[in-house]
Amino acid sequence: MKPHVEKHFTAGNFVRDVVIGMSDGLTVPFALAAGLSGAVQSTHLVVVGGLAEIAAGSIAMGLGGYLAARGDAEHYEQERGREYREIKEIPEEEMAEVSRVFQQYGLTQEESNSISEALSRRPDAWVDFMMRFELGLEPPESGRAITSAATIAGAYIAGGIIPLSPYLVLSSASQGLMVSAVVTLAALGIFGYIKGSFTGTGKLRSATQTMVIGGLAATAAFILAKLIS
Repeated sequence: MKPHVEKHFTAGNFVRDVVIGMSDGLTVPFALAAGLSGAVQSTHLVVVGGLAEIAAGSIAMGLGGYLAARGDAEHYEQERGREYREIKEIPEEEMAEVSRVFQQYGLTQEESNSISEALSRRPDAWVDFMMRFELGLEPPESGRAITSAATIAGAYIAGGIIPLSPYLVLSSASQGLMVSAVVTLAALGIFGYIKGSFTGTGKLRSATQTMVIGGLAATAAFILAKLIS
């Protein structure tokens, strides 16, 4: 008999970080380069300004990802410490909470009480249960803050180079803008398609959704950049 193998997507945090970095990397540098294209004709100045923005943006985005992940880890540890105190100070109430959780899944009060009593004899497992099913918190991955920062920053740089690349090979800023718009929109579609294949949400749907949302964001940023310049 062929063994049953379940396939589940487990890289949610990584994909989320890539989406955050890549989407911003595709739209913000495009808007800046587009705004500069209306003010100067030198592609050199556009490239220098774009690279400076990519450097600053990747650092800012990476730092934001690091602080967010650190905050999640600190929050988890604080709540875990509180749960340990509560099972010592008010064990009856904590056991009642465990019982209520199981009753929500259809178990009787007697069955739930039996499970909660057994769980109360295992403090670590008891706290793990309360963290997951009462508070809805999962233990943070080891090194999550550094990984998140590096992933977001790297994705931002990769995304930012795409709309800037036409200005590297073309001599006219206006021509670079037109090519950059096409390349950026295509990159958004490809990115959405790949994202959909990983998450299982539908490749074409994800591609279309990413192109529409990213295109609207890039257009809004472009208009703002033009108004400022």
